[in-house]
This record gives sequence, C-alpha cells and structure tokens, in this order.
Amino acid sequence: MPKMKTKSAAKKRFTFTASGKVKAGHAGKRHGMIKRTTKFIRDTAGTMILCDADAKIVKKYMPYNR
Repeated sequence: MPKMKTKSAAKKRFTFTASGKVKAGHAGKRHGMIKRTTKFIRDTAGTMILCDADAKIVKKYMPYNR
C-alpha cells in the first residue's frame, strides 16, 4: 500500500494537542471588523478546540499527526 497523503490546507490550519484534540483558529476575524462587536472580537482571540464531529473530519485529512 502506498503512503496516505496529508492535506496541505489542513496542516496549515490545524494543530493537535497532546491528548489528541484538534486546535483551530476562530472564524470571522479576517475582515469586516467594524461591523463586529468588541465582545465578538475579544471572544474570538486565540485558538479553540474543535467539537468531536469536526475533529473527526480533520483527523481524516491528517493521518500521521495523531
């Protein structure tokens, strides 16, 4: 069997924690900050842990990063 390939887009956007959970940046912070509330901008700083359903999809894209 040939090796499976990692999706290049996924390896740029997601990282794994030591326990195997998937970390990602918050959505909605690229442009249009004027219309966003300051509370939204504050709450979306940093990274978040993906839910199990989304993490399952990401783990399929990154077969060797577990």
